[in-house]
Amino acid sequence: MSDNSDDQSNSSEMSADDRQRWERARGRLRAELGEAVYNSWFARLELESVKDGAALLTVPTKFLKSWIQSHYADRIRTRLCAEFSSLEHIVIDVRSPTRRSRPRDAESATAAAEKAQPTAPAVDRIETQLVKAPLRAPARADGESFGGSPLDRRLSFSTFLVGPSNQLAYAAACRVADARPGEHPLFNPLYTHAAVGLGKTHLLQAVARSANDNKRRVLYLTAEKFMSGFVSALSQHSSIAFKERLRNIDVLIIDDVQFLQGKSIQQEFCHTLNSLIDAGKQVVVAADRPPSDLETLDERVLSRFKGGLCVDIGPLDEELRVKILEARIAAAHEAQPSFHVPPAVVSYIAKTIVTNGRDLEGAVNRLLAHSTLNGAPLCVETAETAIRDLVRSAEPKRVKIDDIQKLVASHYNISRADILSSRRTANVVRPRQIAMYLSKVLTLRSLPEIGRRFGGRDHTTVLHAVRKVEELASKDKSLSEVIELLKRMLAE
Repeated sequence: MSDNSDDQSNSSEMSADDRQRWERARGRLRAELGEAVYNSWFARLELESVKDGAALLTVPTKFLKSWIQSHYADRIRTRLCAEFSSLEHIVIDVRSPTRRSRPRDAESATAAAEKAQPTAPAVDRIETQLVKAPLRAPARADGESFGGSPLDRRLSFSTFLVGPSNQLAYAAACRVADARPGEHPLFNPLYTHAAVGLGKTHLLQAVARSANDNKRRVLYLTAEKFMSGFVSALSQHSSIAFKERLRNIDVLIIDDVQFLQGKSIQQEFCHTLNSLIDAGKQVVVAADRPPSDLETLDERVLSRFKGGLCVDIGPLDEELRVKILEARIAAAHEAQPSFHVPPAVVSYIAKTIVTNGRDLEGAVNRLLAHSTLNGAPLCVETAETAIRDLVRSAEPKRVKIDDIQKLVASHYNISRADILSSRRTANVVRPRQIAMYLSKVLTLRSLPEIGRRFGGRDHTTVLHAVRKVEELASKDKSLSEVIELLKRMLAE
């Protein structure tokens, strides 16, 4: 009875419109943070009610409450304020036992850890109560038993297709992978960055496989795996063993480092990085942006990244796109011998899909489905229908806050220093608000991050600026046209 009455109470406080707004806010959080981070920390976050200017959110465990409050409260508040105009603050609480769904294994382990460790240190209570499987010990010669995150058998140097956009990254990765045990690293750390689907994970896993074949101790981890391993080690009071395991390897490979969160976790990562590099061990890192754009990472970590070799994997040129398509088609032909794609269709897809390798692979899968299910020969018209959902405009230019500030300052005939200053004159305040607004709509930066980039201002100042510009632009056609002009100029 308690479960039902509690659910009814919850639903009475949340209207259908409020639930839709919450789902939109969740969608924005998922898009900003990515699937891995969202699923780790937000999948069980629920909005219970919004009233009297406050939003009540709940989670099933104390750990999740502490972690979200420490790391994501401002971001959640920003997303909710965008949907609920009267919202002033948020409250995060632990759901009562009657409101929890059946405990998952991780939650059961968390409860057991909390009960068994009532006097754990503060860092354990805040950041270490989510128990996950510990990292496996690094493997040496067994090509299929790497420690850490699993590897895809298909991702090796022999299957990596090289073109002008990735040639430097490929050469650097081969050089790192071919080094012998005890050989001092030439590029350390090797930092590779690229947009989604351009092959950075392929290169990292190829390095892991090749280095392992050379009898070097290799550990390949995603940022999420590193975080969960660290949390697990602290929860089980095995942090010393965790540190020793990381430092007793020859090659450490970290993928998607942009997702590394938490002060204590970043400190441990920094200590590991320093220890390995100082000991002449190889470190390889990949992210979706250059080190200078990783504003949430510790400055000491970024300094180490910048001190190594930083290589970019650029967009795929047409010749490389053709190579990728031909390789995918050949693999599909082995599984389905009747599958044939005319050169004209290959050329059409290579010219039409210019985004990344995953979209090209998706195009081949769609052609295979049309060919095998319809039984008709493929032609350009068929291909056009098959890949329609994959065709999109070119990837938008990644706009930087510095560029926005410079362009707005130039347009209004003031200096960038004026925008960052504390001056409150009308000729400075309005351009500053417009620059803040453009930073919010054209970048993925959070309100607190934007505020820091505008002279250390509070996130509420940025939110006020965004709302003010939106209000003025809706009434002033000339201002709206200026904003659209600035957007076009920044996108070019």
